[in-house]
Formats: sequence, structure tokens, C-alpha cells
Amino acid sequence: MVHYGHSNQLRQAKAMGDYLIVGVHTDEEISKHKGPPVFTQEERYKMVRAIKWVDEIVEGAPYVTTLETLDKYNCDSCVHGDDITLTVDGKDTYEEVKREGRYRECKRTQGVSTTDLVGRMLLMTKAHHSNMVSLYDFGKGPKGNSPWTGVSQFLQTSQKIIQFASGKEPQPGDTIIYVAGAFDLFHIGHVDFLEMVYKQAEKPYVIVGLHFDQEVNRYKGKNYPIMNIHERTLSVLACRYVSEVVIGAPYAVGKDLIDHFKVDLVCHGKTEVFPDKDESDPYAEPKKRGIFRVIDSGNNLTTDDIVQRIIENRLQFEARNQKKEAKEIAVIEAMKRKEQEEKIGLR
Repeated sequence: MVHYGHSNQLRQAKAMGDYLIVGVHTDEEISKHKGPPVFTQEERYKMVRAIKWVDEIVEGAPYVTTLETLDKYNCDSCVHGDDITLTVDGKDTYEEVKREGRYRECKRTQGVSTTDLVGRMLLMTKAHHSNMVSLYDFGKGPKGNSPWTGVSQFLQTSQKIIQFASGKEPQPGDTIIYVAGAFDLFHIGHVDFLEMVYKQAEKPYVIVGLHFDQEVNRYKGKNYPIMNIHERTLSVLACRYVSEVVIGAPYAVGKDLIDHFKVDLVCHGKTEVFPDKDESDPYAEPKKRGIFRVIDSGNNLTTDDIVQRIIENRLQFEARNQKKEAKEIAVIEAMKRKEQEEKIGLR
């Protein structure tokens, strides 16, 4: 997947240098080393390009990063999160660059991983609303939990929002465009839509209104949203087409909101518009003012489609998570043994 944990890693990586090149693996490489990908390689290439800290991407990057790869793209160093990445036969994929001192590390984002998100989606197959407790059982290996793959809770802080926010105010001459929605499990359908919205003006300033979780659940039902409001905020802020986010936006795009943000244009995609609690049209005001526009991004992928992909491959994903965790636990135990042996040796 491509999620806000990756965006946070790329944000940190960009701060370590001047120019950030991101290597993205093919579906074949991921299937071989990790398990079935949720998003296709083409979707992932486009999604990574849309993350605002990325300067360039390398399509079909090798799974094992070698010095040759770094030199080929004129990179001084490579950056990875502080979780371990292993090849299919259990080897550290960054062994060579670490040895040569060209490896840098950034902090992993606590509380999010593809494993965790896949776990949340698989709970959608249950008719009842989960209180998320059963998530902790998902992907558990035979010998407990790996600290890298295991699920932990994501805790939002004001600092994290500041790090992700652009901090830019609208400038004179900017066209202020407002869009609203859940933007759940931020995916390529959202990226294509926001890119098209961004292209509606010469100097666009795009504001995204995000609905609170209860509101999303009211009109989407089931177990939606998969990502809570804090996670959805970071996902959207990481997108290069977005200038600002309204956290917990009102469902109806009313007079107060339009006047407050001096909105010039209100856009919505081709997806269904659910009525407000009182059965009224949430876009009545912008329509009355003649500032409402329906945008066809040419991509009809929805969050439901992503969940469907997971459910269809349920067994494969469950096997992937268990295998990944078992491999990581084996590495942790080997590291502990090595530490013990070194201690004994020192005595």
C-alpha cells in the first residue's frame, strides 16, 4: 500500500538532503519478497509521485539496494525506516550500503502499517461494528508479536500536523477551491480527483474538508471509515495538490463555510452525493451561487474497491502477515542470541 506512514518516512528522508529520489518496486518483486500488493505498481508509482516531498521516482527499483543502484542515480545515501527489511531468504536488504556507511535511518510511524490496515479491512467482512480489539490478533505469529509488524495505536499530535501542513496562506489572485469527503484509505482515485481539481485554475489553492468519523459512518455505514480522522488528515496533507485541510468539516457546504474561506469554486467527483441528515442537498448553497462543479477524473476507483481486493485475497493476505511476522521474530531472536554471545565473550 501507500499510506501516511510512508509519507512521514519520505518527509524525514527529504529533510536529510536536498533532492529525494524514491525507488518503487514492481508487483512481481513485492509478491516474491512480501506477499500480494494491495495497489498495482502503476497505482503506486502515481501515488508516490503525488507525495509532496518526492522529487523523482525510479520505477521498478530492485528490492535489494546496492551501491551500484545508489551510484546509478547519483545518490549520496539511502534512507529507510528503523524496522528491518528482509529478502525472501531472510537477509537484510541494506547490508551492502550499511557496510559502506551510505545508509541513513528515519523513524517509523507508530500505529500504521500495511499489515494493520489490511487487518482493519478484513474486519469489514463481519456484519457488526468492531471495537478494533480483534485487530491485535491479526497477523500474529506462532511466538507472539513482532514490534515492526504488530499493531499499535496511532497517536495524533499537533507537531505531526505542523510537520505535514504546508503553512501557506492563500495569496492574492489564487482561486480558492473547496472539496469535501471522507478520503478514506487515501488511494489513486483520490489522487486523480485532486489532481484534476488542482487543474481547474491557474493559481489553485485547494482546501479539503474532512468529515468526522461518525459523519462518515452515517453515510457510508458498515465499518467505515477504515482510517480515523487523524489518519485521514495526514494522508490528505501529504498530497502535493492540497494546500489546507478542514478537520471535521460540516457535511453541508453552507454559506458560513464559503464566506469564511472566500471559496471561489466547490467541486465534487462522480461518486454519489448522500443527502444530509434532514434529507437536504449538502451542495445546495454552492449550486445556488453558481460555483459548483462536478469533476470527472477518469478514475472510478473507490475505497469499497480497495476493500474488495483485500477480501478477495483474504487468505493470501493473512498468510502474508503471518509469514512476515514469523520471519521478523526469527531475526529478533537471532539478534538477541548474538547479543548474549557477545556479552558472554566479554566476560
